[in-house]
Amino acid sequence: MYITITPQKLGGTYSQSSADFVGYLEKENQGPEEEHLPAGQAGMEQFFNQYGDEISAEEVVKEIDGNTAKLEKTEPRFYSITVSPSKYELNRLQNSSEDLKKYTRELMKDYVASFNREINGRPVNIDDIKYYAKIEHQRTFKGTDREINENQPYATKILQLKSEIRNVQDGRTEGNISKMNKEIAKLEKQAPHQVDGNRIVQGMPKPGNQSHIHIVVSRKDASNSFSLSPGSKYKASDVQLNGKTVKRGFDRDKFFEKAEKTFDKTFGYQRNFAETYNARKEFVKNPKAYYASLMKLPTNQKALAFKIMGKAGIPMMPTIPVTQAQLAMKVVNRLRRGVEVAIKSSSIGI
Repeated sequence: MYITITPQKLGGTYSQSSADFVGYLEKENQGPEEEHLPAGQAGMEQFFNQYGDEISAEEVVKEIDGNTAKLEKTEPRFYSITVSPSKYELNRLQNSSEDLKKYTRELMKDYVASFNREINGRPVNIDDIKYYAKIEHQRTFKGTDREINENQPYATKILQLKSEIRNVQDGRTEGNISKMNKEIAKLEKQAPHQVDGNRIVQGMPKPGNQSHIHIVVSRKDASNSFSLSPGSKYKASDVQLNGKTVKRGFDRDKFFEKAEKTFDKTFGYQRNFAETYNARKEFVKNPKAYYASLMKLPTNQKALAFKIMGKAGIPMMPTIPVTQAQLAMKVVNRLRRGVEVAIKSSSIGI
């Protein structure tokens, strides 16, 4: 389970409105063909919230943009939450659309419970926030993906050869076009990452179940009176202000941990050690302890953990270091880079 919380981008090139972001989330509704989607996935996904379904994009923009009282121009009007279940978690679902919608509504209860805030003397509850969510079933390869980066040397050579072919065809140079085409075909097959026999390129749809959740949540509470920022620089704490105890902050760790537990409880999912947020944190802080914990797992769980780690692109260490000194820094850095995406997805990018 990977979750990111990102503030609205503001600045000279970004709109003060949520319209651009909502329009981005509508991209899958631009002529999808239902017959090409896996079973249990709707062809036209609509926005929904805690109590309503089939909410229009126009209503989402109107409600988010109209809920910004007393916010400065430099303050985000909304936050974007992206929830990306792993393929193992998605395999547990019976119906991706309906199950993820059900999970979203439980997840947002965890979200409000992670605020160390009070409204009119009581804890924040689900009715205090204004949010809209949308399920998506497709993803495409981006330039930052490992597959694209590792295919890049082949892509560069192919591009060079195609340029040489055009030069020959236009009479600018001489060369054997047939030989160059054969070399291109060879490079296409040699690229390490393929989908259905085709070299993975930027913009290509990712295979398998790619269902995930996008949530846009207003910075202001539903009454448009209180600011609720999950990007607060303060972790949940109580402070004295003008002689009164004031609650502030958002407990990020609590939210990520509860998100996993809620999924597991809702769908009866048995989470492996390598999938947990706490394990990823342990890996960053103390790789030796992480691997020591890993090696204590039952044989079947250990095998699954290494499989999950391999899918995430984490290099496998041949042995578990006996002392901290044996844990070479360059190996630690390689391992940490291998899960950079996982680590970043477990924090709030402010």
